[in-house]
Amino acid sequence: MKQKPNITWQDFEKVDIRVGTIKAAKIFEKAKKPAFQLEIDFGSELGIKKSSAQITDFYMPEQLINQQIIAVINFDPKQIANFMSECLVLGILNQSNQVTLIQPNLKANNGDCIA
Repeated sequence: MKQKPNITWQDFEKVDIRVGTIKAAKIFEKAKKPAFQLEIDFGSELGIKKSSAQITDFYMPEQLINQQIIAVINFDPKQIANFMSECLVLGILNQSNQVTLIQPNLKANNGDCIA
């Protein structure tokens, strides 16, 4: 994958990346590409946010419950079929376009900032 254009430090500071815990996961039946509908707990201040995540190659919904993930939480909500996605779960895209979740290797508090 080709490197994307440079951004400024001020651009990066606008991105709000947080730790959350998946509380619910199910197959997104109406998605054009295979995906799951997730409910993610970002702590008492930020609450629960929903996300559509194309992570079906390596994960099953029941495996995702209580897993911590990293997500961008300050995008505008995006309508995907009949579902409103409120955050972007981050992952590593391999050469086969399969996604591996980016996760903390130690337990973190929901809502903790990525720095």
